[in-house]
Amino acid sequence: MEAKTSRDHLKVHKMKKKVLRKQVRAQHTLMRHEGIECISHATQSLVIANAGLGNGMSRNQLLRIVEEYGEVETLLMPPNKPYSFVKYETTEEAKKAFDALNGKEVTLEDCGQNIVLYINFVEKVSLQNAVPTSLPPGLTVIEKIISPEEERRMLENIEWIGDEDTQSAQKNLKHRRVKHFGYEFRYDNNNVDKDKPLPGGLPEICNLFLEKCLKQGYIKHKPDQLTVNQYEPGQGIPPHIDTHSAFEDEIISLSLGAEIVMDFKHPDGHTVAILLPRCSLLVMTGESRYLWTHGITPRKYDIIQASELGQKVGTITADVGDITLNRRETRTSFTFRKVRRSPCNCIYSSVCDSQKGQQRLVQPSFPHNEMEASKLEQEYVHKVYEEIATHFSSTRHSPWPRIVEFLRSLPTGSIVADIGCGNGKYLGISEDLYMVGCDRSKNLVDICGEKHFQAFVCDALSVAIRSGSCDACISIAVIHHFSTAERRLATIRELARLLRPGGMALIYVWAMEQEYKNQKSKYLKEKNGSKGKEKEINTGTTQRLLTDQVPGSSSQDSASSDQLINDLKDEGCDARPVGADSKLPVHTNRTSFQSQDLLVPWHLKGGTKKKEESVDTVLVPADSKESQEVSPVFHRYYHVFCEGELEAVCRSLDCVRVQKSYYDQGNWCVILEKL
Repeated sequence: MEAKTSRDHLKVHKMKKKVLRKQVRAQHTLMRHEGIECISHATQSLVIANAGLGNGMSRNQLLRIVEEYGEVETLLMPPNKPYSFVKYETTEEAKKAFDALNGKEVTLEDCGQNIVLYINFVEKVSLQNAVPTSLPPGLTVIEKIISPEEERRMLENIEWIGDEDTQSAQKNLKHRRVKHFGYEFRYDNNNVDKDKPLPGGLPEICNLFLEKCLKQGYIKHKPDQLTVNQYEPGQGIPPHIDTHSAFEDEIISLSLGAEIVMDFKHPDGHTVAILLPRCSLLVMTGESRYLWTHGITPRKYDIIQASELGQKVGTITADVGDITLNRRETRTSFTFRKVRRSPCNCIYSSVCDSQKGQQRLVQPSFPHNEMEASKLEQEYVHKVYEEIATHFSSTRHSPWPRIVEFLRSLPTGSIVADIGCGNGKYLGISEDLYMVGCDRSKNLVDICGEKHFQAFVCDALSVAIRSGSCDACISIAVIHHFSTAERRLATIRELARLLRPGGMALIYVWAMEQEYKNQKSKYLKEKNGSKGKEKEINTGTTQRLLTDQVPGSSSQDSASSDQLINDLKDEGCDARPVGADSKLPVHTNRTSFQSQDLLVPWHLKGGTKKKEESVDTVLVPADSKESQEVSPVFHRYYHVFCEGELEAVCRSLDCVRVQKSYYDQGNWCVILEKL
């Protein structure tokens, strides 16, 4: 009997130690994610680990659990996080919940999985909500456009059994069921064969529905093509824009069987999640149809507003006090389009397949203001890297020795942020460092994810990392892509914000001086088979633009920028910024730089057909001989730095000091220390 009692005590002791260990781990996770510190004394507020939307706990289930121990004043559930916050009316109620729930095993209602809750006290419950977003321009959602009885009849009208079109489509659509009417939508080229209409046209019940929509003014034109898709929970649609040349402006989609969250994304990276209720009609026109991508993320649960629960349409915001999980059900979409009979002439030429080549001779000018600078970088940096990401990554596999040296000199356990991490070639340098990367290119961040590196999408001007949380930062070949002195300075200031006092930052930028101390850089030394083609394409344009170029400082720069350039001239830097009204010259690859602000060609090789077809920044006529013979050419904006320029920009910040500056294979480099 005594032996059994001893074993029981030992078992209880081990369980308590395990719970304590998990509690401590949950504390560290909360500090890392939210910057919130757990406390040892009892308060009204608790954080509950393993009870979050991110690991399958719904708001209703968690409320039922926590309300057993007192009156709940606030329940906050951050999206995609494995923890939630609860505030009781009294400290006694919170302590009662702490004692009862800490280490308790519960079963998730929706999936039947068992989880263990781990509880900690926090000082207060307070999380910043996202700013409410509006619907993309030109997008409308009409709720309850048909009755449940009409929904039933429309679903019954689709015969799936024995459909040869459906069976052939299965191979490309990963078991998603699809059926076409009027014209077959070709998923291999995202288009239709306009000369081969399908027999029978649209089903009569769909014609009656469209007549109703026309009469009510929901649509302006009657579609002649219908694609019916049936999705099981967990299936989705890749983000896409319906081909401009294939269909007219108005595209509508009827959601039947279940509600769904559809994601819309602007080219600038702004995303909007929109709830499409059951029996609702989505109407996309104008900007929302031509410019924004739309898609459905493959998952079995959607995060939706708890107060709506399918009853009210709108954008899904990260209101942590009003979101919950919604289990997906089988959904059938009826997407109606009108086949286009003439080329598209929309105003969104950058994404229009009908207009590719028509805009390519337009040469960008040096930006006059912040808006123009942002637009230039969007067109000649962000969009380009999205297109060339795979090819670019294949050329970026060898870490530079002095950067590796910097990283390996950091203390074990250092938190390091790689701002502009590209394909993540520095994220795995040392297992002794905790490294996280970010980049403006989603496609490059996806490549980091494939390598199992921690990385996220953001702009270097505004990095979503807590101030003072990093021991070190690196910015390799990033700042030279910002097109004004103010934006370059702001990027360095952002690096300094991330560092703790005493933290270090390493910055690399491309140098104007590609021949330094009588030594040519690796860039000038490298030769490849495409050099002749590069010259063939670019020389004529480059010479013309250099002739037009007006030397001297930019009249639109601020007084501080002018002063900085003048200071560099005094120090002997042969700075030659482009004139305010001049076009940006196109650089001839593997040659010395003739201007500080320029466009550098990138010849895309090994790209997919899709990527080659999406080129819209080539600076040769679309019907010219060169455009037919060479690989697609993209142009990236650069500001190459003169000797002393990077150091001077860094010294203008009071919060850092330059610890070291040096030249490394055609790059100017600085190591900063946060004061």
